[in-house]
Parts: sequence; C-alpha cells; structure tokens
Amino acid sequence: MDIKTLAEQAESYIIERRRYYHSCPELTGEEKETRASIHRDLEALGITDIRDMEHCYGLIADIHGGKPGKTVALRTDIDALPVQEATGLPFASKTPGKMHACGHDSHIAILLGAAKILQEHREELCGNVRLVVQPAEESVLGAKWMISENALEGVDAIYGAHIWGTLDAPYINIESGPRMAYMATFTITVEGMTAHGSAPHLGIDAVTCAASVISTLQQYVSRINDPLEPLVLTMGTIHGGTRFNVIPGKVVIEGTLRAYHSDKHEETMRRIIENTCAALNCKGTLEYVHGCGALINDDDDVTEIARNAVAKLYGAETLKPLTRMLGSEDFAEYAELVPAVYGFIGTRDTAKGYTATNHQEKYDLDESLLKRGSAVMAQFAADYLEAKK
Repeated sequence: MDIKTLAEQAESYIIERRRYYHSCPELTGEEKETRASIHRDLEALGITDIRDMEHCYGLIADIHGGKPGKTVALRTDIDALPVQEATGLPFASKTPGKMHACGHDSHIAILLGAAKILQEHREELCGNVRLVVQPAEESVLGAKWMISENALEGVDAIYGAHIWGTLDAPYINIESGPRMAYMATFTITVEGMTAHGSAPHLGIDAVTCAASVISTLQQYVSRINDPLEPLVLTMGTIHGGTRFNVIPGKVVIEGTLRAYHSDKHEETMRRIIENTCAALNCKGTLEYVHGCGALINDDDDVTEIARNAVAKLYGAETLKPLTRMLGSEDFAEYAELVPAVYGFIGTRDTAKGYTATNHQEKYDLDESLLKRGSAVMAQFAADYLEAKK
C-alpha cells in the first residue's frame, strides 16, 4: 500500500471536507450536526460499523481489516471556539461568533482522509482501525465522556495529532515524554464584611484581602514550587464590590493551573488561601476541579512507529523538535489507559503569510499540508497493525 500516493490522490476530497466543516462550526456541547455530517461521510466511504455516543456528540467507527490482529485507534476532535472569524476566506464560518480557530476542522478532514485510504485497502490490514470522533476537547471533558461510553473498548493503542501554528511547515513533531500539561480550574471566594468607604475599620475589606491572596499564590509559584518543575497559576477573572464608596464584603476569583504533576497543588493553594484570609479576618475558600492529566507520549515502540511513519513518507528531516508546553489536551485521558502517541503538524509559513496561531481569529493554513496529516495517520495505523500481528 503506497500511502503517500494514496494521500495525494485523496487530496481534493480532504480539502473539500475541511472547507465544509470550517464553514459550519459548532461549539463545545453543540456538535450535533457536525457528528451527523461525519457519520454520513463515513457511510459514504463504505464504513458501516458506526456507533453514536448516547450522552455526547461523539461517535466511534471500526474499519475491519482483512487479516486478524490488534485494534489501533485514530482520534479527531470536532468542536469550535467562540471566536469571530477574520480570515476573509470564501468558506469562512457562516455563524457569527463561532470559528474553527483551533484547527479541529482540519483534524476532521485529516481523519476522513486516513479513513478513506484505510477503508479502500482494508483487506491489507492486519487488524482493525477504530475511528474516535470526539466532541468537547476545548472543555477537556470530551475524552472522559467518550471513555465513559467505552470508546476505547478493545483498543490496543491510539494516535492523535494537532495542526500547530508555532511549528514551521512542513515539519512534524513526534517525540516521547511529556508534551502538554496537566490542567485544573479553580474558584477562590474571599468573604469579609461591608462597610462605608470612609470607615474601613468597621468592615473587613475583601478586595485588599483578595489582592494579598493573589500575591501570595504567585509566591507559591516562584518560591515554594520546584523551579525545575513548570507551574503556571493564572487568575483569569476577579469580581467584587458593588459601589465605589462601599467596602466590598465578597470577592470571587476564577483561574487555571497548569503543571506536569498534579500532586500537592490543591493542598498548598488551599492552605495559602485559608491562612492568608484568616490573617486579615476574612474567610477564604477554594473550589478546585481537576481537568485532564499531562499528555505524555509513551517511551515504548508506539512513538517510534509514528516517527518511522513520518520518515518513511517524507524523510527523517521532516521530524523536528518542539518544546513541551503548558497548554492542555484531553487526549491525555486516552494515554492513561492505552499506549498512545500525539504529534504536531507545523502550519507556520511566513513566506506564504500563514503566521497566525491557534485560537486567533485569522488562523489558517496551507491546505496542501492536510494530505500529509492523513498520510501519517494512515501509515501509523497500518504499520502498528503490521508490527503487532
């Protein structure tokens, strides 16, 4: 099976599907029509073993190989972002305030391209390919929902990839070890007592206390956390007070934590918040919600199979390093259950004007890159099944 040639032959199909999905984005939790369209696309390819999830807008589909063997999964995410598109593309989003600014439209097209190649040559496969079509990646909840409905049942390994605006095209990054961070969200509530602004001694100022909490939490980042272990604490919102001349009695802060290890952060934050507030006669509480774990590519042969797939198709020089990052990706949930590998497909091309990055309102890519994503995905699946037969 000459997958590189097959991907080139499928290029027009891959680009057409990308443009379609780009034009009709749906936000997290709203992906009903996106799933229905993907379901129809898979049926049109001749894939019939499809199961829609009952409690989310995801689906799984199996391509049954002609020979017995393992089952390898290929994953795409499908949700868009609440971003007003400014690309000026003729196939730009038809829905105001919604855009595939992260590239999930391209991910769908890449998966469909790989599915087309593998389905048309399924008799050559030594096992089965599970297509995992996942909603709600942007909320890092979709993978958990898919897992709860047994999307990985019978799966022996899984592959995923992301188009990436800070990696130069046409390079691809696949390497073992930590790639993306653990994340949590939190809400801090600081409760004091209101009073007239001219008599602060008669109240307990929740705003100044909240300021102390924020400052002390940053001391945790710089003076308590091991500096060799990345940690970012971001306070994204702060709400408090009702009027310019009233000592505020309550402040609510919302934020996110990113790190490569999840242990002790919640415990330390709670201690800092409660003690800082107590010292200023306030009450401080922390609501801490674990999101997804750190995304770590396996050090075993699964990552090597993916790297070899890239080298086989486009040469070893296509593989480039990419610094690990503190963004999060709920593909990590799959990686906790089965051997997994996650790659990044570079889209930055200053010569062609592709300089916007993921989540920006002008994010776009050279569509000739999409077939490469499909080829690598299909090559990995075929090579994994061959290696494990």
